Amino acid sequence: MTSRYLHDVLIIGSGAAGLSLALHLPRHYRVALLSKANLNEGSTFWAQGGMAAVLHSRDSVDSHVTDTLAAGGGLCQREAVEFTVRNSRRCVEWLVSQGVDFDVREDLGASHDSEFHLTMEGGHSHRRIIHTADRTGREISEVLTERALAAGNIEVFTHRVAVDLVINEGRCEGAYVLDQRSGHVDLFQARAVVLATGGASKAYLYTSNPDGASGDGIAMAWRAGARVANLEFNQFHPTCLYHPKAKSFLITEAIRGEGGRLLLPDGERFMTRFDARGELAPRDVVARAIDHEMKRLGADCVFLDISHQSLDFLQSHFPTVMARCLEFGIDISAEPIPVVPAAHYTCGGVVVDTRGRTDLAGLYAIGETSFTGLHGANRMASNSLLECIVYAESAARHIAQTLQQTRAPDAAPPWDESQVTDSDEDVVISHNWDELRRFMWDYVGIVRTDKRLQRAQHRVQLLQAEIAEYYGNYKVSNDLLELRNLAMVAQLMIQCAISRKESRGLHFTLDYPDQLPEAKNTVLRPDNSPLQ
Repeated sequence: MTSRYLHDVLIIGSGAAGLSLALHLPRHYRVALLSKANLNEGSTFWAQGGMAAVLHSRDSVDSHVTDTLAAGGGLCQREAVEFTVRNSRRCVEWLVSQGVDFDVREDLGASHDSEFHLTMEGGHSHRRIIHTADRTGREISEVLTERALAAGNIEVFTHRVAVDLVINEGRCEGAYVLDQRSGHVDLFQARAVVLATGGASKAYLYTSNPDGASGDGIAMAWRAGARVANLEFNQFHPTCLYHPKAKSFLITEAIRGEGGRLLLPDGERFMTRFDARGELAPRDVVARAIDHEMKRLGADCVFLDISHQSLDFLQSHFPTVMARCLEFGIDISAEPIPVVPAAHYTCGGVVVDTRGRTDLAGLYAIGETSFTGLHGANRMASNSLLECIVYAESAARHIAQTLQQTRAPDAAPPWDESQVTDSDEDVVISHNWDELRRFMWDYVGIVRTDKRLQRAQHRVQLLQAEIAEYYGNYKVSNDLLELRNLAMVAQLMIQCAISRKESRGLHFTLDYPDQLPEAKNTVLRPDNSPLQ
């Protein structure tokens, strides 16, 4: 039985982007906030490093912009970069006003110029990463969640998975949403809909992301008719903990920022052979260097050594990493950490402007779901949390300015499941899921070739046919919806990668190792694409 919910604003996703937008909206608007699982289980919660912002007198907006443009391989949109960086200090101040407890510099007290402890990360020319030890995302997520739950106008729905958007005469007016507990698909309608569902790194076999990062928002927006761009640029974090029981645990970039050294199994440092910046080179350079050395040596992993720092330093700066490694018998104060690259961040996404607006009236996309132009061909470390907060505020402001002039949505038809049955073949989902993630890792990974991409394209087309047949005959489930979305986004990733006949940023292909003189975005349009 389909239930209908009517709100002013529907936000799909409960990470930093979705929560921030909900809290920035005027309190007289009724807001529905959907979470796929429990609150605090998304990517924001697990973000260790911090948030980039211009907060010190020796730093500047121009410097942060220049660093971001350099990391982006010529594809960043300057307007988006300047817009994001200019708003960085104000967004930090807003987070502090909400109760986020960033680390301060003990040596200088709380002087306005250098109140916060700022750390360095790859690609940055200044210390500008504000953080809460190595659990910044958790702090932001918990504080904003507490604020949202206390807000009388925000209604939180957990264990809800969006199926597809409701489009009426070119305008987005809601979404069909699976209630995982009842098994029924409900109708959520609103005058503005916001996609804040995160990225799609679960398309890969090895990833630092939690299980929900299945590209839901990107796939739904594409099916509804919105453009996507630059999905060939998937960032691989260089250092994920290598241990059979350590599922998706990231070793923060800040360890390299504080002097961590990458070593081969025999103890030799190797990064200076690939880049003069050594361990502080941008992530794509470091990930490719590790991938190269592992393949050259046939090694299962490399090692990250921070043991030269004092025990007090490690316990105060990296308590989360230290505790997690100790669970697996690794004492980072005495021995190096085994690490491998893992899919980490989706740099492309749904095309939006600086207000978070997509091609469809009434539909916004923010955070990792979106393509703002900030990241270009390679995201610079810790710009992602900043992007979430900046664009959430901007989208909320635009919604507040325009919502009163937007008519209430017409009642959409209820979800029809009369022609489908419960499946007794769930093994098909798990098999297809494993196959997808494995061929994406092998063929659309850190290093690519035309032949590998063609193989991936052939396999994903076969999978899409199987999934469509399955979807048409059986009741939807969380696993089926995630597989459907992930296969769709994987196909978009492959198509974008095939279209780029050069190596740039995160897209490195042996067939086209050089960079073309002109940098162009890869934009896919549903109205003239064979991908459906």
